Amino acid sequence: MAQRRQHRRAAQVGTPYPEALAAFDERVRLVTPGQWDSPTPCTGWSVRDLVNHLTGEQLWVPELLMGATIAEVGSRFDGDVLGPEPVAAWTAAAQAARQAWEVPGATELTVHLSFADVSGQYYLDQLTTDLVVHTWDLAEGIGTRTRLPAELVDFALGEIGGYGDLSGSGLFDPPLPVTEDAGPQARLLALTGRRDGG
Repeated sequence: MAQRRQHRRAAQVGTPYPEALAAFDERVRLVTPGQWDSPTPCTGWSVRDLVNHLTGEQLWVPELLMGATIAEVGSRFDGDVLGPEPVAAWTAAAQAARQAWEVPGATELTVHLSFADVSGQYYLDQLTTDLVVHTWDLAEGIGTRTRLPAELVDFALGEIGGYGDLSGSGLFDPPLPVTEDAGPQARLLALTGRRDGG
């Protein structure tokens, strides 16, 4: 058992994926029944749309880590993956994804993404960064707990800082200017076209 736990820790060194999952999970559980249709900083996305997106991302993890291609998975995770119990759907997907990453050697696998074949580590880092930014989006959408854990902010800032202008992807607005004394969270959000009001 001790050896298994050691492998699990080693699989995620340097990537706070479990912490990012937990931060998003915390906000999901704060969504009230009347907030699922509320807008978020993601243009055109409601709270439900946002949670659906992150749930779908986690559903892909076990498939891609087992070597499936985008074409092989097909449209299985398109559309609404939340159903009538969105919190339960998110919880199940997050748990399955985390367990997939805990398999020894998961970060060393080759993962077939839509734009290229990448390492499991690259995929894990990308997933973690997306969780961090969208945790803030969800918090803004429901009006609570917009201050993110410093460890997560620092990690995502380090990742996104190396991506360049993300607006060309169509998923983010152009970067916003920040003051010289802006904190890490404000700088992270500005890089993704968001303004930190916290």
